[in-house]
Amino acid sequence: MLLLPQLFITLVFFYWPASQAVWQSFLLQDAFGTSTDFVWFENYQLLLSKPEYYKALMNTVLFSVFVGFFSLSIALLLAVMADRQIRGSQVYTTLLIWPYAVAPAIAGVLWMFMFNPSLGMVARGLHSIGYDWNPLLNGNQAMTLVIMAAVWKQISYNFLFFLAGLQSVPKSVIEAATIDGARPWRRFWTIVFPLLSPTTFFLLVVNVVYVFFDTFGIIDTVTGGGPSGATETLVYKVYADGKGGSDLGGSAAQSVILLVLVIALTAIQFRYIERKVNY
Repeated sequence: MLLLPQLFITLVFFYWPASQAVWQSFLLQDAFGTSTDFVWFENYQLLLSKPEYYKALMNTVLFSVFVGFFSLSIALLLAVMADRQIRGSQVYTTLLIWPYAVAPAIAGVLWMFMFNPSLGMVARGLHSIGYDWNPLLNGNQAMTLVIMAAVWKQISYNFLFFLAGLQSVPKSVIEAATIDGARPWRRFWTIVFPLLSPTTFFLLVVNVVYVFFDTFGIIDTVTGGGPSGATETLVYKVYADGKGGSDLGGSAAQSVILLVLVIALTAIQFRYIERKVNY
């Protein structure tokens, strides 16, 4: 009985829209919405024959690898530094958590203003040292910008869990290794990091979902998928083809493929990576 409200919300806002997307992916609707035909797998066949879809897939792979690696690495480094007995550590921790409260779209706007080629403070600094910065025209620079914005947005979440994991590591184990003569670097990789493996595995799964879905607001506000589709990921292409191109059937087919892809990646992580987790 206590679970019924949550189950109702999950049914109405997840399973029902997901089932509607699956059904829509088998339909073809005209531009005016007056007629709808059941076309079986025609939307999927047409989608998989488009080169721009594979370009969006490669953009997503590149984007997810860089965002996942840097957001986890930087968060772990900051958590290790904040876990030390230093003056003002609580202040540092609070400041590092704040960015998580910023909505993805707002985070994108902040980075867009800082790196705008004509108005941005950082962009002006780059121009002053002779670096030609213009993410509006350069696809690699645009991808770099959205990666930095997505990493900055996710660091706080990862930092919070890494810090909690570090504080749960028994101090007696660290002290025993210190007495045995283990240096800080060796203590971290042989004792601390293995004990953090459950936290790391959880964050790896969460970051995959974040990169594939929750970065839509950042890409939409910073680059809009441009220039020339250089930053168009799978989740943004679902929106662009559905809303901008009025291809509801093709957009629904993309959303189904994206959902299956994320489920498969999560299953692979639980199947192979969880074996190396020490609980």
